Amino acid sequence: MILDIFLLVLGLGLILIAAELFTNGIETIGHRLQFSQNFTGSVLAAVGTALPESILPVIAIIFFADNAGHEIGIGAILGAPFMLSTLAIPLIGLTVLLRSFIKKGDLSLNLEEVGLRRDIVFFLFAYSVALFIVPYEIYILKVFTAFFLLMLYVLYVYLTLRGESEDMEETEHLYFAPKNPHPPLIIAGFQSIFALFIMVGGAHLFVHGIEHISTAFGFSPLLFSLLLAPVATELPEKVNSVLWVFRGKDTLAVGNVSGAMVFQSTIPVSFGIIFTDWNIEGLALVSGIFAIIAGFLVLVLSYVNKKLIPFGFSVGIIFYITYFYLTVTSMG
Repeated sequence: MILDIFLLVLGLGLILIAAELFTNGIETIGHRLQFSQNFTGSVLAAVGTALPESILPVIAIIFFADNAGHEIGIGAILGAPFMLSTLAIPLIGLTVLLRSFIKKGDLSLNLEEVGLRRDIVFFLFAYSVALFIVPYEIYILKVFTAFFLLMLYVLYVYLTLRGESEDMEETEHLYFAPKNPHPPLIIAGFQSIFALFIMVGGAHLFVHGIEHISTAFGFSPLLFSLLLAPVATELPEKVNSVLWVFRGKDTLAVGNVSGAMVFQSTIPVSFGIIFTDWNIEGLALVSGIFAIIAGFLVLVLSYVNKKLIPFGFSVGIIFYITYFYLTVTSMG
């Protein structure tokens, strides 16, 4: 148990360090390539930090090709958008409230609403298709649906790249080239890729620690895959967004999470649709419905006064607490 706790803490530490390296590298890349804040946050950062939770279901489904492996894989696929909408988004709202309290500043969440709305609309549409329209009994139609979701993400990337947004600000310095005011793009790319490897390794240690600790307390693979594993693998998005919020870069912070929601509702879902039965029912379906409701609330709140948005973002955590209660009581 002591070793498991040590691995959990070590994994968390590696994720925190890697998140700082990654945000620094991504900001530099976005500025050097003259990408907008929306594209940098919603695509570059979102896809990069989504890798840990995307790797977990692939490993579970392919290398553990039994019912337990598929159960963990599907749970991880559904758990990612659920965590993003009910835990990561609320964390941004709570961080804004904390930032306002510490710095005695404005409560507003200074983001670009157009980009946020585009992300949430794509998420709501793609995830609704995945949960309610997939004909899981007919394989050829499953393949068609998976391909449709993949093309939907390609369209999303194109629209995000072409959409209007503020330019990236220049970072103070790149950690891998601290004395160079204009570091080469290849060094910024290497730092970001290096940080991703550290993230994946840290997330693996964190998941390993949680898995053993949860087993020691008698939790099942379903509870682990739906509630505990995504918490660990979603840490990169959460930590990156917290860092960006405290630095006043709200568009990057929100885009990092909302862009990951689009990615998680299309790419990993397509993999799950093809390689599993994808018969979503019971508590797994409830998690998807909660994620959609939480995402819809974010969309509605994006039209409200900016000073109320941080409070509205925080409301989504109610769905996580409710689902945690339902899952635990159902296993009792």
